Formats: sequence, C-alpha cells, structure tokens
Amino acid sequence: MSHLLEIDSVRKSFGLNRVLTDVYLRCETGDIVGLLGRNGSGKSTFLKILFGTVSAEEKFIRIDGRAFKKPYQTAGEICYLPQDPFLPQDMRLETVVRLYLPAEPSALFFDDPLLRHLHTQRVSRLSGGEQRYVEIKLLLNSDAKFILLDEPFNGIAPTLVESVKDMIRRYAQHKGLILTDHDYRNVIDVANRHYLFADGGLKPIRDKEDLVIRGYMSPGAAATLKFEPKE
Repeated sequence: MSHLLEIDSVRKSFGLNRVLTDVYLRCETGDIVGLLGRNGSGKSTFLKILFGTVSAEEKFIRIDGRAFKKPYQTAGEICYLPQDPFLPQDMRLETVVRLYLPAEPSALFFDDPLLRHLHTQRVSRLSGGEQRYVEIKLLLNSDAKFILLDEPFNGIAPTLVESVKDMIRRYAQHKGLILTDHDYRNVIDVANRHYLFADGGLKPIRDKEDLVIRGYMSPGAAATLKFEPKE
C-alpha cells in the first residue's frame, strides 16, 4: 500500500534569525529523500519539526491526507533517528531488540552476519558504529510508514557504510525515508531525490551542476562527485 507524507509552509526562527521560510516537502513510499545543506542551514531542525518534537511558527503536516501536529504521538506513522545514541547502555542487545520489536521480527533481526555474534553483548560493549547500525535497523524494522534519519552514517566504519546504504534501499521499498548527513556523498549516492537547504528554503537538486549554481560546492569539487539522477 502506498503512503504519502507532506509538510508545508514551515517557518522557524531562532530569535531574529529566520532559519526556515515556507518550506514544503513530500515523501512517498519508495522514496529516499536526501537533504543537503551547510551547517546551520536547518536540516536537523526541519526533521525535528516534521517528527513533532520541535515547534515552529507555522507548519502543516499531513500523512495520507490526515493532519498531524505531533506525528510522533501516533503509533505507526513516523520514526526519527537522532544524532545522539538512544539505545539503553546497560541492557543486552537481544533484550533491547525484544523491547522494540514484536517476537517474529525480533527473531529475524539477528539473521544478519554483522549481528549474529553480538546478540548476548551489552549495548555498552558495542562500538559506536555497531550501535548506530542497530539503531538504524531497529527503526527500519518498525511499523512506521516514514523514517527520518539524522546523520545515519555518523560513526559508521567505512566497511559498514555500504551495508547501511543497502539496508536503507531495501526497506525503502515499503517505507518513505528522509535523511541528511554531513557526508554529502553518501546522501547523494543512496537517495533517489535530493534537496538543498539554502536561504531558508528547500531547493530541488537534479544534478551536480545545481549544487554549483546554488553555491553548495565549487566546480572542482563537483567534478569529482558521482551524481547519477535516479528518476
């Protein structure tokens, strides 16, 4: 079943600094929407507004035509991966997974070459990258229609990055995903739609020339970028 998320007319200021102005974004099941932008451009703030944990002067959020003020308060609609770790450190990983997922999905969760040997470990014994991998996989296995990923590649070892991107692509067949990360190359590679936060707005990016025109990167940096439109 297809689902549609829309957020419209987002306005957000911090004091006299207007960060977001009339931002609109839509995400459908099957989309992986990549958000780019310089530090302070409003990427994380936007995701938190969409999730419902940060207020805005104005916003309209609809999921399948139904309006929400705080989507996170309604089960099965939306999940958010924060930048900071959220797993309880003193629990064994298998216990954490059982708390987050129903019995059958939790049993299948560890049918993963990266996790099979970790199920009895306490979360505190996992590396930062292993914890991040588990956090992402838990959210992707949830019943939420839409997943927001804030810095999903943060702390992930280069050897795990491709596994995380493959996992994101696989679950996006049944969910809508919106992600941002300081490593723009990973965002560009995994997303099928791209947008850039600039001057308080959200600009569609169709190719690497758009990134140069918008002042996000130099022509030299863009020349080394692999950017193949996926639509």
